[in-house]
Amino acid sequence: MDDAALIHPTHFKLKMSQKSIQEQLNTLRQTLEQYNYEYYVLDAPTVPDSEYDRTLKALIELEKVHPELISPTSPTQRVGGVPLEKFDQVKHLKPMLSLDNVFGQEDLQAFEQRLQDRLKDKSPIDYVLEPKLDGIAVSLLYQAGKLTRAATRGDGETGEDITQNVRTIGSVPLTLRGSGWPDTLEVRGEIYLPKKGFETLNDNARAKGEKGFMNPRNAAAGSLRQLDASITATRPLEMCCYSAGFIEGGTLPDNQYDTLNQFHAWGFRINALMQKAHSVKDCLSYVDSILAQRETLDYDIDGVVIKVNPFALQNRLGFVAKAPRWATAFKFPAQEEMTTLETVEFQVGRTGAITPKAVLTPVFVGGVTISNATLHNADEIERLGLMIGDTVIVRRAGDVIPQIVSVVISKRPATARSIVFPTTCPVCDSPLEKDENEAVFRCTGGLSCNAQMKRAIEHFASRKAMDIDGLGTKIIDQLVDLNHVGHLDELYQLDQTTLSSMERLGDKSAANLINALEASKKTTLARFIYALGIREVGETTAKSLAKHFSSMDKLAEASEDTLLAINDIGPIVADHIVHFFENPKNTAVIASLLDSGINFESTQATVASDHEVSGKTVVLTGNLDSLSRDEATEKLELLGAIVTKSVSKKTDIVVAGAKAGSKKTKAEALGIMVVDEAQLLEWLDS
Repeated sequence: MDDAALIHPTHFKLKMSQKSIQEQLNTLRQTLEQYNYEYYVLDAPTVPDSEYDRTLKALIELEKVHPELISPTSPTQRVGGVPLEKFDQVKHLKPMLSLDNVFGQEDLQAFEQRLQDRLKDKSPIDYVLEPKLDGIAVSLLYQAGKLTRAATRGDGETGEDITQNVRTIGSVPLTLRGSGWPDTLEVRGEIYLPKKGFETLNDNARAKGEKGFMNPRNAAAGSLRQLDASITATRPLEMCCYSAGFIEGGTLPDNQYDTLNQFHAWGFRINALMQKAHSVKDCLSYVDSILAQRETLDYDIDGVVIKVNPFALQNRLGFVAKAPRWATAFKFPAQEEMTTLETVEFQVGRTGAITPKAVLTPVFVGGVTISNATLHNADEIERLGLMIGDTVIVRRAGDVIPQIVSVVISKRPATARSIVFPTTCPVCDSPLEKDENEAVFRCTGGLSCNAQMKRAIEHFASRKAMDIDGLGTKIIDQLVDLNHVGHLDELYQLDQTTLSSMERLGDKSAANLINALEASKKTTLARFIYALGIREVGETTAKSLAKHFSSMDKLAEASEDTLLAINDIGPIVADHIVHFFENPKNTAVIASLLDSGINFESTQATVASDHEVSGKTVVLTGNLDSLSRDEATEKLELLGAIVTKSVSKKTDIVVAGAKAGSKKTKAEALGIMVVDEAQLLEWLDS
């Protein structure tokens, strides 16, 4: 983030004198690949869209000056991120490309100039414009007029099959109206959650004591990724189509505007604000009009899409690697407002981390009223020079948690006072400690701290850990606050009478939770280790520990040197593991959990010990055509390989599928063996 922040276009010339061109390119590309992964794969972006746009623009400008240094793995040469693997993967019949962006009048004029130069014609160009919805791009496939498949955009080449979920959306026709549609018709559009529906969804969640969504786009993404379509059906999603994809056995009108109107006649929702334009001046007037209406619209937008209208001209203009030449997105600036910092509250996380939260005078930003913002840690407060009572600039852009970006020092009141970081835990009053290598203060109370206990139970019960269905945040809070559960093992001592007496838990819900607790006792060693919440021990590390030690007793007795002998475990993780098992309270809880009936089932057949990849640390990156990553991971582990997610000096092999990015680049730089999917399949078949 720090490097990227230094390489905004406004600082471009300054950085040219400080770093070599290649170093700048590498930094920009690696930063953008990370942003892409967080946004497209994890659905958890860490920077606003405006920061991504500035970084991408800086890279584009630098590559324009030095085209000889353009790499095929550059973010400017790829379509998007790797698709999630929760659903079946779908190959798009025609790639779903992204759009290049413009940010102002000069950029838009340059866009038209490029079109005219390529067409060798200075005549005015007809455009079609519409608001750029902030939702989830999807592809709908109709055969003989009936919906047969729906897929997310994914990485542009491969998406997720979300047919059953999309079928629940009322604005998606299951059968096309009228006649004259092609035998095979792919319609592309955006699935989004209207603002009113978003507010209703969050109101209902809060009434149930559940956590609401951050914004409508996150809510739409989460709704489409529900494995149970009946849940999606309860979400007020809408779909608005914006283009045609693959067609066969028929024809469409010869331009974008008439094609969308034809789609409307066939039963699709199109944007009522769609409009034709005949010049850049017309386009700019439309942009100003939409920007003025932005807050009054019933859906979130982040710009305006501008497309050449005639398909004949689109075909002549063609495509670059990641985007059509004939379309662009006029991006709106990041939305910021001024407000007042009223106070700072301190929250306690699962590992005891103390996180300051800014409490703000409520302010309307980007269609949402904001009253809180993240401050990360004490260093961030110091960096901002923040005081209680300050006037601050708060930013909300895209999916990012609202954040304070700066202080308006000129408006600082005489009554402003310093923010005093606590020296003891705000929940249990235990002393705080700070590792010299960290910026975070932590509560030393451990699981005797109610705040840490609640988050520890939440982690323990999560899907990838013990998977205790029905044990949500509200119930966990009650269990701890009512002293029904003081340690993890006490979950398995709960009875139906106790649970039935709790708020929002009747006899049936209590019985279901008891059954879920009982079912969770049959698990794997890896899941159990992960569920314990040892610092820095994620899913992959838990698998490695389970495979290496095969029992809790052996793991608990392991020395730091023994742990360091495992490929993907470094000194910090080893230290955390040793300290965890040195604590007699932790070992007592583990013993009690095992006494309650938790048992470990085998998750795999006998592991090969003489295969070429046995004992090797392997990283998978890019898209695999023949199998999913989960399948590849499982089969590699059966061959004795250790599959991890990140490339390091301890990595032995990187399997690079299509669209492999920064991991492959890093592996090549470190001299690590890189193989393709064909080699992977040869190993798996041997």
